[in-house]
Amino acid sequence: MTAYSLLDLVPIVQGGSAAQALANAADLARHAEALGFTRYWVAEHHGMEGIASAATAVVIAHVGAATATIRIGSGGIMLPNHAPLQVAEQFGTLDALFPGRVDLGLGRAPGSDQRVAAAIRRGYGGDGNDFPQDVVELQSYFADDGQTGIRATPGAGADVKIWILGSSLFGAQLAAALGLPYAFASHFAPGLLDEAISVYRRNFRPSAVLDQPYLALGFNVFAADSDAEAELLASSQQQAFVAIRTTGRGIQLPPPVPGYRESLGAQGNAMLDQVLSASAIGSLDTIRDQLAAFIARTGADELILTSAMFDHAARKKSLTIAAEAMQSL
Repeated sequence: MTAYSLLDLVPIVQGGSAAQALANAADLARHAEALGFTRYWVAEHHGMEGIASAATAVVIAHVGAATATIRIGSGGIMLPNHAPLQVAEQFGTLDALFPGRVDLGLGRAPGSDQRVAAAIRRGYGGDGNDFPQDVVELQSYFADDGQTGIRATPGAGADVKIWILGSSLFGAQLAAALGLPYAFASHFAPGLLDEAISVYRRNFRPSAVLDQPYLALGFNVFAADSDAEAELLASSQQQAFVAIRTTGRGIQLPPPVPGYRESLGAQGNAMLDQVLSASAIGSLDTIRDQLAAFIARTGADELILTSAMFDHAARKKSLTIAAEAMQSL
């Protein structure tokens, strides 16, 4: 059976607050744990009023304290925003608190626009070009092999599983060269999905970490009792995608709008069709069929399921249906 996990952007809904979003994150993680999800990931985003996961390691600790067995981690930490030693210390701390449960997914994008990225990186100047070197340095801290001349405390000897994330061929090539698991962001950037899969599998070099490729793919799931209800619930995230693609700015997650897709013009619908092509929207049977088709097409070892819904109870129910669908495949 294909493994299934959860990526949570910790959405702040219109009329809500960061405190509410973080409470929902802990509740959602407990729910996912009970449903058999393999891991719960949080992504690093900055300067976005609708996302409460900017302090990613802190959010992971919050979720770890609320759960007992599910793996917890980042999908991902944007490594050019940080010195590798700092990341080693943060995730070494998480491993000390939650031993054997911590994943460290690494990306090279800023997780923000260029203005916010410049504010975050002030005094460090990382621009993504040093990403491969920084990944190797980070591995050295965890391995405690003395290559850096500095011992990370906490961090040295920590059992942290490193992943490479990406939405282009760069991450696929790096993950293959280093023999690391690879997660592709097909839930919002599916354009190079098939090519990235091919590059990763074709060029994979076995390592001390992994003897064969391990591929996880992002996939949106909006599930409900009926296809019509699921389409309605999905309109919140669709509105958010349209806003960020047309204005360049994120918004707080809006309530669902009946007939939202019909209200868009041809250009807006074409954009959503492309950006959300790795998605399943509908009832249990519909979700099961769409998940099965995606797995058959890609051969994914794991799906990282994600979705944002305005109503927290509806989102939990969607996860329940998604888990039932995955377990039946």
